[in-house]
Amino acid sequence: MPLNSPLTIQQLYEDNQHALKLGWIAGMTGDQRLIFGDAASAADQVGHLNLIHPGRIQVFGQQEIDYINRISEHSRMIQTRELVAGTPPAFIIAQSLDLHPHLVQVCNEHNIPLLSTPLPAAQVIDYLRVYLSKKLALRITMHGVFMDVLGVGVLITGESGLGKSELGLELISRDHGLVADDAVEFARIAPHMIEGRCPPLLQNLLEVRGLGLLDIRTIFGETAVRRKMRLKLIVHLVRRKTLEENYERLPLHQQTQDVLGLAVRKVIIPVEAGRNLAVLLEAAVRNTILQMRGIDTLADFMERQQQAMGNE
Repeated sequence: MPLNSPLTIQQLYEDNQHALKLGWIAGMTGDQRLIFGDAASAADQVGHLNLIHPGRIQVFGQQEIDYINRISEHSRMIQTRELVAGTPPAFIIAQSLDLHPHLVQVCNEHNIPLLSTPLPAAQVIDYLRVYLSKKLALRITMHGVFMDVLGVGVLITGESGLGKSELGLELISRDHGLVADDAVEFARIAPHMIEGRCPPLLQNLLEVRGLGLLDIRTIFGETAVRRKMRLKLIVHLVRRKTLEENYERLPLHQQTQDVLGLAVRKVIIPVEAGRNLAVLLEAAVRNTILQMRGIDTLADFMERQQQAMGNE
């Protein structure tokens, strides 16, 4: 099942303390306040002071501070009450600006973390949106071999014993790159983007029957491994009998598989003696690249066939 755990302010502070030069001014007891959402909504999780976005990390820049200081005490109390009612995970003061004492008092009373940074508000917001898009991403672990083939992230799946790892090894010998073998961690880091990585325990390793675990980086060099890739294609290996029973020989529509809510292109390749799977997979990747550029060979063939039938 896809997972995305909420993030605490304490974790956000620890992860970004050095990069953003963060200080913790008030609301120390609110360190476990949570940031909810996913990668697609990261832009809504942090932004300039805004009363209509409940649950948002509110960032105060020079204009916001000037506004708070300019309004009457009564208006300030009303605005603050509305801010607190929106249950913000935290407040961040940019440019190390001086904040009105009333807001510091409110943060301590309501356990709202109040952080400070010397960086400009816009820079802080942009940085944290990228950070949150990665930390709040939906995640799933899938079984297979994840490769970089011609610059395309390809997940090789199929039943046990069909030679997925052997195919991965052959692709590596043909100058393609390994991302992960056996278990691949995928995260939806943007509305239309899935990124795959290798779990730390399995990095650089490929298990091949008869050979055991191979350290691909050591054997083939630095260029034989990749840290991450975006998933663009799934190549599913099947036995000939399975193909005949469950799949069309020439599917009229592009096949896809749902991964974290996105439809990923999928190609079915039958496995049998004498077939060069590496060449077939490379051809599938090249065809996928053409499709992404708007060139559909099957559609062109169907149109050609229609024209031939019309001329008879």
